Amino acid sequence: MDVKIKILYFAFDLLVPLLLGYCCRRRHWFHEQVFDRMITVNILLITPVLALLSFWVLKPDWQLVWLPVLGVGVSIIPGIIAYRTSRRKYGSELDRGSYLLSAMLSNMGTLGGLCAFFLFGETGYAYTQLMTMFFNVVVFAFCFPLAQYCYMKEQKEGSLKLSLAAIVWNRNQLPVVGLAAGLTLLFLGWPRPAVLGAAFDPLVHISAWTQLIPVGYAINFSEMRKYYRGILDLIPIKFVVTPVIIYALARPIIKDTTVLYTALVLASTPPAINSVVTAKIHHLNVNIAMAAFILLTALFLTVIYPLFFWYLAV
Repeated sequence: MDVKIKILYFAFDLLVPLLLGYCCRRRHWFHEQVFDRMITVNILLITPVLALLSFWVLKPDWQLVWLPVLGVGVSIIPGIIAYRTSRRKYGSELDRGSYLLSAMLSNMGTLGGLCAFFLFGETGYAYTQLMTMFFNVVVFAFCFPLAQYCYMKEQKEGSLKLSLAAIVWNRNQLPVVGLAAGLTLLFLGWPRPAVLGAAFDPLVHISAWTQLIPVGYAINFSEMRKYYRGILDLIPIKFVVTPVIIYALARPIIKDTTVLYTALVLASTPPAINSVVTAKIHHLNVNIAMAAFILLTALFLTVIYPLFFWYLAV
């Protein structure tokens, strides 16, 4: 992909939909349910299809088995650091829980997948799906219980319970189903039809807009301004410490530079919108999660990713 085209994609598929979503909120265009349905369509239809198509033509490589492990590390490493930091920063468990979610949940699947696609094409997108394979496990098996624990500790309520069935049989797992289907077709040796290959690029752009317009709509600057100072320490945690550790772990075991650089880019992604959603569901301080999401996403788009783009794409 030509560098100039990549730059256009970066602006058109990452910045424009965010701005459009924010304008919709400011001007009260459409009901909030429209944007919720947009997210649902993306999770249940577009992302599973993209996962299937990208894995269908992926070249098998033993080095790829490390990507899901590294993906879990992208959550664990900043989570441990933030846990130690949060103990002396916050007196409220609602604030602390929201801060921890912002540290642990990185935007690897949405923003990271798009950035990897712009840098490395369809292969980079497939590697992203592989590295985020256990992301929903982290969200539902660890972050949800953590958020519920923080809420109940603040309320001094009873013990934490979580349904295993709710973790495994969840519609948000459909992208994993698409991944498995793509790998099955790959190992069966069935060639991917050319018409499906031609549909991949348009679907990526549709995916970008259906994911990021609702994110832009969720932005509310007035409610989160007072929390910016408290989450500044997430900048070195997310953009320096975590990617350096992930790169140091990956370098000896991954020799393919595309795989290695994809892991590095994904390890450098800002907090995910899932951190905001999880905080909201469990009645934590949503404004801390939103402040971290907005500030670090803006920094990633204007500084971090352009640096990757300059050094890795040219």
